[in-house]
Amino acid sequence: MVDRFDARAFLIQFQKNGCEPATAARKLASLRSFYKFLERENVISKNPFGGLRSPKGRRKLPVFLSIAEVERLLNAPKEMLATAKEFSEFSMYSAHRDYTLLEVMYSTGARVSEIVGLTEDRVDLISGVIRVKGKGKKERLCPLGRPACSALRELIRHPMHQKLKDLCNKNRTSPVFFNIKGQSLSSRSVERIIKKCVIHAGLNRNITPHSLRHSFATHMLDAGADLRSVQELLGHASLSTTQIYTCLL
Repeated sequence: MVDRFDARAFLIQFQKNGCEPATAARKLASLRSFYKFLERENVISKNPFGGLRSPKGRRKLPVFLSIAEVERLLNAPKEMLATAKEFSEFSMYSAHRDYTLLEVMYSTGARVSEIVGLTEDRVDLISGVIRVKGKGKKERLCPLGRPACSALRELIRHPMHQKLKDLCNKNRTSPVFFNIKGQSLSSRSVERIIKKCVIHAGLNRNITPHSLRHSFATHMLDAGADLRSVQELLGHASLSTTQIYTCLL
């Protein structure tokens, strides 16, 4: 008869064999369900696997880019435009839009949802900050670097931007990043833009929009920024969430 000591020994053996926590958790769940059935059928009096906790999965370290890789990614939109066979007013505008998008995401460490929801009235180029709405509709200020400020200023002044703004039929509440229809870029559109730039730059194809956020945090800490300050900039509710970036240094 299997008792709780046998059940615990079984789980420990999985860990000793170097099995992934997810594998051990799956086996444990199967045996727990099987013995629960036996208990319900009165074959056994107590489920030996019932009191065992599933092993926690290993927390994967975030993918981030080196500073040199970030530069390659930022250069990709304009390089792609330079090698394009056809040019149009919108293609030239969208190349600058994509460059600005990447600059702002890396400069602020903002989430994709926060960037696509960014409107012109939340951009202060004099102070060099943007005001974003994070999780739980919490607002925070994100400082902009000089390249991001300069790129945003040029984007907003671009003639095509004004045309799209008129198409949007809005004024100061218009989105910062337009698509060709005069609507705000979607999160999916941003993913496609970054994937295209990643491929052009010859970077790791596992890089996602969130990788720029990871890169921002890692580079800030590497430059000597305080962990609490980075937590505030990222909008993390818990410091433990920010601490994972210290493992990358």
